[in-house]
Amino acid sequence: MQRRAERDQGVQRAKRLHRVLVCAAAVPVMLIAAGCSSDSGDSGSGSGGDKAADAGATVSASASAAPTVQAAAYKSLPESCGVLSAKTLKSLVPEAPKAGKKGTSEAGTRGSCSWSSLDNNGVKGSQFRWLNVSLLRFDSDTSRGTGEAQAQKYYEQQIQDAQSVAGAKNAKSQPVSGTGDAATLVRYDLKKKEGAFKQQTVVTRVENVVVTVDYNGAGLAGDKAPSADSLAKLAERAAKETVTAVAAANGEGAASPAPSGSASGSKAPSKSASPSAAPSKSASGSASKSASPSKSAAKSG
Repeated sequence: MQRRAERDQGVQRAKRLHRVLVCAAAVPVMLIAAGCSSDSGDSGSGSGGDKAADAGATVSASASAAPTVQAAAYKSLPESCGVLSAKTLKSLVPEAPKAGKKGTSEAGTRGSCSWSSLDNNGVKGSQFRWLNVSLLRFDSDTSRGTGEAQAQKYYEQQIQDAQSVAGAKNAKSQPVSGTGDAATLVRYDLKKKEGAFKQQTVVTRVENVVVTVDYNGAGLAGDKAPSADSLAKLAERAAKETVTAVAAANGEGAASPAPSGSASGSKAPSKSASPSAAPSKSASGSASKSASPSKSAAKSG
């Protein structure tokens, strides 16, 4: 009986020891599991941080990659009726009022002025002269391109308009040197009921501004027609003087414009000027809102 009791006690002690060992072995496993769970949580947190950092980098990269264009060289225009000196006006339109007739205009964007001269010599006939100066400035814009590129396109359009006037005879075109960045003279004869008109159109682009000078003359009531060559020289003189007025209106010696998000220039401006103001939609649309100077020239007289 005593031996059986001792065996039973030994068995019970063995069972208790087994349970202790099993529990002891389970503790490291739980700790390891908890450690893995903790590491997993840290990893998830780190991944979220990395994603946030990547997102921030993407936004920053997108902002820095936003399209930019060079600011337009010229930001303003001179008063259209004040671009020519009294001496020049006396040579082109001797009998016209010096003030001129102001056409449709928008401050700093577009403007025009015209002068009409009639030198009446009674029974000997009379000499008629008509002059129109038009200016159009283009702002740079990321959607439409640089002011200079827009001006170049309009410059080419004005030349085409002058070359395609209905009824024009003996039409000729030739480049004009020393006037702006590009200049073209279009000349032709136009027969009207009042007489034979000699039309001269000088289209000039200077930076982001297009200047169009329309000048024509006729001998009326039996007077002889003026010399087309003489009229052409006077028209070129008016164009050069207007270009000078545009440059003066924007200030000489100003710093070259820096790139911006809403202004442009396909190349660095060849003349110094201040950056253009905020883009104006009217600049690109004004050509279609009003008749081109060369077409209005055909209606003059």
